[in-house]
Amino acid sequence: MATAKIVLSPSRDIPFNKLVLSQANVRKVKAGVSIEDLAEDIARRTLLHGLAVRPVLDAEGGETGVFAVPVGGRRFRALELLVKQKRMSKTQPVPCVVRGGGLAEEDSLAENLQREPLHPLDQFRAFQALREAGLGEEEIAARFFVTPAVVKQRLKLATVAPALLEVYAEEGMTLEQLMAFTVTDDRERQERVWEALSKAYSREPYQIRRLLTEGAVRASDKRALFVGVEAYVAAGGMVMRDLFQHDDGGWLQDPALLDRLVTEKLEAEVTAVQAEGWRWVEAALGFPYGHSRALRRLSGEPVPLTAAEQATYDALHAEYERLESTDPADLEALEKSALRLNEIDVALRELEERPLVYETAEVARAGVFVSVDAEGRLQVDRGYVRPEDEAPVEPVPVAGSDGATMAEPAGGAVGPVAAQPASISGSRVSAPVPPPATGSDSTDEEDGIRPLPDRLQTELSVHRTLALRNALANDPDMAFLAVLHALCLRLFYQRGGASCLELELKSAIFGEQPPALTASASAKAIDARQRNWAGQLPREPAELWEALLAFDGDSRAALFAHCVSFGVNAVYESWNRTPQRAAHADVLAEAIGLDMAAVGWMATVDNYLGRVPKARILEAVREARGPEAARLIDHLRKTDMAKEAERLLAGSGWLPEPLRGRAEEPSAVGDGDTVDGAEADTLPAFLAGDGDPEAGGDEAPAEAA
Repeated sequence: MATAKIVLSPSRDIPFNKLVLSQANVRKVKAGVSIEDLAEDIARRTLLHGLAVRPVLDAEGGETGVFAVPVGGRRFRALELLVKQKRMSKTQPVPCVVRGGGLAEEDSLAENLQREPLHPLDQFRAFQALREAGLGEEEIAARFFVTPAVVKQRLKLATVAPALLEVYAEEGMTLEQLMAFTVTDDRERQERVWEALSKAYSREPYQIRRLLTEGAVRASDKRALFVGVEAYVAAGGMVMRDLFQHDDGGWLQDPALLDRLVTEKLEAEVTAVQAEGWRWVEAALGFPYGHSRALRRLSGEPVPLTAAEQATYDALHAEYERLESTDPADLEALEKSALRLNEIDVALRELEERPLVYETAEVARAGVFVSVDAEGRLQVDRGYVRPEDEAPVEPVPVAGSDGATMAEPAGGAVGPVAAQPASISGSRVSAPVPPPATGSDSTDEEDGIRPLPDRLQTELSVHRTLALRNALANDPDMAFLAVLHALCLRLFYQRGGASCLELELKSAIFGEQPPALTASASAKAIDARQRNWAGQLPREPAELWEALLAFDGDSRAALFAHCVSFGVNAVYESWNRTPQRAAHADVLAEAIGLDMAAVGWMATVDNYLGRVPKARILEAVREARGPEAARLIDHLRKTDMAKEAERLLAGSGWLPEPLRGRAEEPSAVGDGDTVDGAEADTLPAFLAGDGDPEAGGDEAPAEAA
């Protein structure tokens, strides 16, 4: 039996005014390229695909000369738009395939379902071919109605190592994985990373990016911000960029070059600061927290505003008050007012934060710390005097009771130059007994009135001390002020101040500091408060008492709390086991309501997860997110487990034991529970794979960190 031959539908050129849109077209939802863009494309390169039409019949079944279009409705609309714009004649012949049998709806459905979309790799290569033919990225974008950024992304994908493109073409790699490889142009490195990951359980895009950028410095690093990416590139440095997701400016590939540029720029800043006449200048990328605690800080005078600056300040202040008192008529006016208020506030702050001027003699014995803050800004802290650079204190001669020369150093106690040593017995101190007086009263009178004997002065001062203690005990407000005075002398004045209260405030020096301690929220708040109080207190310690008397009760209480806070020491020291101190720290934290999660601490690879064994990482995830989340990552290697645990713990408020209060218990999450609305099944897909008993062979020794 002979096989029936296929007869194709005939094609005809039909005038556009003889075509009508058929309601049998199954495409109802608008999607993809707009009709306007499609019309522009047809105008540029004419119609690439003809229309499928069916003749419209009359009541007797005869052709009317009009044809319905069930396939190609969007092309018909685009041609119709061109006719309306008079860019095409309404009688323009349109290539059409004339269909007869079957259903019009079936033709429309088949045309859409059986269309094979272009493989992304073919699109990437096509864009590359167009660029090689001389078309620029902007022109390619205009011709295909996409943004230039999309064209750049497609061209970047086409530059990945050919071997990896073939893996992608054979569906051995996802598009997201291929995009991750574009962060570097080093094809050999791309292939090495893929080969290494092909043996691993997870090949997530973030892991590919991490391996490709290992050893590079993020553009958001404070060193890069300080130098500037433009200066780094101008010096010959290369920057890796990720065109497919936010990369904070990319990665700088030459850390050695970056460090050299940082050093050179810091040295230039040091030279400029030294020209101001300071005794010493220390420069570093960052100093440890509390590095200036033992030094005396100079009190400078702010540079006064010039007449022009004062006029500007007054005008801005008046405008600020006017805008604040005005009620905007609508939302747009409200937004404009808020924006302007913010601009004025910034300008006023710049005028208010005046540079300080110091005495020339003080500058000659003081120094400066030059560093870079967390945002990459130059930080110059002027006016610190080391103890060895202080001016020598000249003793003041005072006549003693026996005519011997007495010396009273400034701010010190009065005592004889060659006094006999006091004998110490237990907690009692007894002064040497003077020899009995000789001679008659008349002899004393003849020689004039001499100073009181030391022994008598001591005995009288004992009486006064006891009376002063008793009186102070009956005046809580003055006792509070006396303690505050003593604390302020210790905290704000390194010399020249004394108090009759034998109190001492010790501020612990943190020998071992965690990373980025200076940039923590607590450190910034303490430093800002210290600078604020230092600006409100007098320069000379002799004037401190009167200044404290002038403060109101709330100010005294706030200053007292600030001073006392420097005495807190809850640091764990392996060589100094003090359980009572740790227990009191727990009591104090509970009374204050301290919550380390609320003050901004969260577990990261650097501060905890990368420094403990895998068992503790899993324990943390189990407590914060539940057993299911812990089971999903227990097959990962140590480094990958720590990174994934950091992501899982973010926002959970989980804290390790040393940071919890004595009454706090870990808020463990049970199977199926959620934390902050995050379910276990929202974890990355690669975590759901079966575990491999050999995947965790690089676990650190227990408690090694």
